[in-house]
Amino acid sequence: MEKTSQRDIRAIDPTWTLAEIITRLAKALAGDGPAIALSSISSNRVSSEIALVVSTSGSTSIAKEVGLSPDAILASAKATNKYLGAVPGQIWSLLLPLTHIAGINVLVRSLELGTTPLDLRQHKGIYPYADFTAVVPTQLFRALNGDNELLEHLRSAKSVLVGGAALDPQLREEASAAGIKVIESYGMTETCGGCVYDGLALGDTIFKINEDGLIKISTSSLATTYLNDPLGWDSKVTDGYFLTSDLGEIHEGKLIVSGRTDDVIVTGGENISLAQVEKILHQKFPGIQCAGFAVTDSQWGQSLHLAIAGSIQPDKLEINEVLSLQISVAAKIKGFLFIDKLPLTALDKIDRQRLIELALGDTK
Repeated sequence: MEKTSQRDIRAIDPTWTLAEIITRLAKALAGDGPAIALSSISSNRVSSEIALVVSTSGSTSIAKEVGLSPDAILASAKATNKYLGAVPGQIWSLLLPLTHIAGINVLVRSLELGTTPLDLRQHKGIYPYADFTAVVPTQLFRALNGDNELLEHLRSAKSVLVGGAALDPQLREEASAAGIKVIESYGMTETCGGCVYDGLALGDTIFKINEDGLIKISTSSLATTYLNDPLGWDSKVTDGYFLTSDLGEIHEGKLIVSGRTDDVIVTGGENISLAQVEKILHQKFPGIQCAGFAVTDSQWGQSLHLAIAGSIQPDKLEINEVLSLQISVAAKIKGFLFIDKLPLTALDKIDRQRLIELALGDTK
């Protein structure tokens, strides 16, 4: 087909069974049916190159409609199965939502193995055995803090991919001590999810660091375009490399992700990384559940706030003393928000926009 040809696109219907979703996804990948969208999008037809559209939003909360080709999706699945040593007949379990690429990847990896994944998204009680699975850090934390059924499921798997958000080193150590074979996954919707495992490039992936310290990635699992912002896509891709919003460095051939540029705030004229604030507090106060966020402020430009959830609530003065010593006086917390639990997005990332709303008194 010519690149200019079009195909229909269909959003996943909530009434579809998992078997129906898998069947329709397989047809989309083979070019025998409409492309699949994981949520409502702005178009009802897309380029014939596109098999899947996944909406993703960054710090601006403006959703980008990421168009993924069959070749990219299948390249990601095949590379992951090869990395894990997965062979036909082995089973994946599905613990992630199908509104994001991470959940869809489990389905495609299963298709490559000729099996059907175990749908455990709403599971209660003892979990059945699966060879492989994928979770976000919040689920791993839950398994290690009281969800014994999930713990046993993860412990029995040959490998457990953990991605979607930064994995705290202490949490990984606890998981390893508990017998969970963790593989830390790094990637984004634009790379069909994880393309770097435990700091190592997956398949034909190549990562580099540009002059601004940002990670850029070349991979056969790279997306094709932003359907609703093709110029924005073109501005992100140069010579086949996608420029991420993540800061990183390469040490002995391994990629180390240090934070996101959209997690960096400017307060009192200084750049402060929210990820660094959280990391320092997690190290100083083990078990603390916290998240940094910024509120527009006439004096500071952006004032640094901290949300704390759960039972561990260190003294405010002690928190500020630690941050002042390890970062700078500009890193002192200007406002504390004590809540029952941290608000999360659908993929269990901290919902910083919701924290801002709560701090400003919007309780809707």
